[in-house]
Amino acid sequence: MNFRRILKTIFQSQLGPIFALAFILMLFAIADQRWSSGNYLSPRNFRVMMNSAALIAVPALGMTMIIIAAGIDLSAGTALTLCGTVLATQFKYAAVASGEPGFFWVVLQAVGLTLLTGCLCGLVNGGLISLTKVVPFIVTLGTMTIFLGIGQIISRESTVYADEKNIPGWLSDFCYTGSNSERYLNFGFLPNIPNSVLLTLILAIAVVLLLRYTVFGRNVFAIGSSESTARLCGVNVPFTIITVYTLAGVFVALGGLMYYANVKNGNPSDGMGKELEIIAAVVLGGGSLSGGRGSILGTLMGALIITAIRSGCAQLSILNTYTHIIIGGIIIVAVIVDQLRHGSPEWFFRLLPAKNTES
Repeated sequence: MNFRRILKTIFQSQLGPIFALAFILMLFAIADQRWSSGNYLSPRNFRVMMNSAALIAVPALGMTMIIIAAGIDLSAGTALTLCGTVLATQFKYAAVASGEPGFFWVVLQAVGLTLLTGCLCGLVNGGLISLTKVVPFIVTLGTMTIFLGIGQIISRESTVYADEKNIPGWLSDFCYTGSNSERYLNFGFLPNIPNSVLLTLILAIAVVLLLRYTVFGRNVFAIGSSESTARLCGVNVPFTIITVYTLAGVFVALGGLMYYANVKNGNPSDGMGKELEIIAAVVLGGGSLSGGRGSILGTLMGALIITAIRSGCAQLSILNTYTHIIIGGIIIVAVIVDQLRHGSPEWFFRLLPAKNTES
């Protein structure tokens, strides 16, 4: 096997994101031991990284379905914080506090409205894309600012804080990562995993089953591979696209719930830029922006890669400006690798040694 074939095999491997994550963890762990406190892989910091990754991964699960269907959603960030703002507003003006009669219905209403908001955001995106035939990039670029404006109206252009007594305990502790002294949960060996991570794993398994074992999942891949061919095969393309974006809205809403649980406030302006992290997680995980390919495991690894880099830079006291540059550079590399999987750009493979035809 010559060098050209080995390189192509590496590029086409689905284990690439796992190897990349392992390399990044090893690199920062060594640097942290050499130049910092050595806490990069401590149980506490590892829990923080997993929780931060979960905040990206949950909306990225929906984005994975969208990208597999050859779409994109630039409004995911502002839709997420819009959902968080709706939740915060419900708790701020709750008629009863935690522990009082009727508080269960207050929580049920708040969570229900949050999920409904996410569904409506996805439905609007999917409906506009299907009905107008305008490319998803343009449609979601417009709805991105619309959702931001709606959130600012709801929040009255300020950050929404709710009284702690109006927030249910399970939500307050949902993203709790423990203290430095907390290493295990029970029995002395079970890892202390935040609830946000457990929810992310459950949702990831559900999406894997949906995409792999249902007709809907096969239709999503078919549309991403070739929309015209899928239509000729009898796939209801408009309905499938609307469904994909609406389901993605559910994951955005759950991401908004986790966002609120993490920061304990609602600020619609926080959503600007979050869509890039969500898309980056899918791309770093091997999702193709041209559609037809994506991996839930890869998306989880992509979210962990982003948080591992951020945490490592923080441990080494690297400024955020340089952290952004590093993450941006890695995203560009990931897109180039995606192009190489399709055999382009051709100039790269021309630089490789020619295939040896000798016996």
